[in-house]
Amino acid sequence: MSLVSPACRDALAHWLDTRRALEGAAENTITAYRGDVTDFLAFMTLHQGSPQGLGALERIGVADMRSWMARLRGDGVGPRSLARKLSAVKSFYRWLAEREGFEPTAVLSTRAPKFQKKLPRPLAEDAAKTLLETVELQHETPWVAARDVAVVTVLYGCGLRISEALGLTGAEAPLPATLRITGKGGKERVVPVIPAARAAVERYRDLCPYDLAAGEPLFRGVRGGALSPRLIQGVMAKTRMQLGLPATATPHALRHSFATHLLAAGGDLRAIQELLGHASLSTTQAYTSVDTARLMEVYDRAHPRA
Repeated sequence: MSLVSPACRDALAHWLDTRRALEGAAENTITAYRGDVTDFLAFMTLHQGSPQGLGALERIGVADMRSWMARLRGDGVGPRSLARKLSAVKSFYRWLAEREGFEPTAVLSTRAPKFQKKLPRPLAEDAAKTLLETVELQHETPWVAARDVAVVTVLYGCGLRISEALGLTGAEAPLPATLRITGKGGKERVVPVIPAARAAVERYRDLCPYDLAAGEPLFRGVRGGALSPRLIQGVMAKTRMQLGLPATATPHALRHSFATHLLAAGGDLRAIQELLGHASLSTTQAYTSVDTARLMEVYDRAHPRA
């Protein structure tokens, strides 16, 4: 016996199609939603003793929700992951209630567990510069070393996600003064390219043995295929060990560093939000970590005085 009824499977598929089409949700997000909601529906089947059709879903109460969350906690699911799963279930229920015309209060009123947001840890400016200089030492093959430097410089100098940097194609080279990047949810943004990033990419292109055609990946693996994010993560791991940097010095930390260093230099938070492609200003605030004294210096310089 299937743990999810055909009607629920169809409803879930329709909801996911809606998220994909109307909201531009990424495939990784769709996969996570599908898994979270399917697990919830399967639990309710076992909890109630029969597959939960749409009618049964309407009758799920507060006690049922508590049982589901207790099961997740018992399985070792942490507060952050539990909150994510609950968010997916609520989103599905909100859509289903509007479609089927029932009252979803019991599900929507369920509170997520509290957890402390894990703030990113950007690198200090001198550490970021040293890291860029040390990355080149991780590979003996000149073009591979130049490639790694180019990727890391683009991550830090342009504030890109690693998927965005590795998604660049030969059509973007030589790098222009600005890049048009399509980020999460299909959101497009324009990012300035600093001269150091442009120069690093050009050095890599000069040494790369492969034809970097317009429709092909700009950054290549040693066999000519698209460069894997894991290779850059490995390069960063070796580099941070040599420099004694913390485990938080990852490729993504370079994006945090980009934002933090811009803000420390007096950059406008909303402008940085645009550069990072964040939908919410609060997300940008979480990405930046500038000490209070430095912020006050920027404030004192920028504040108009009578």
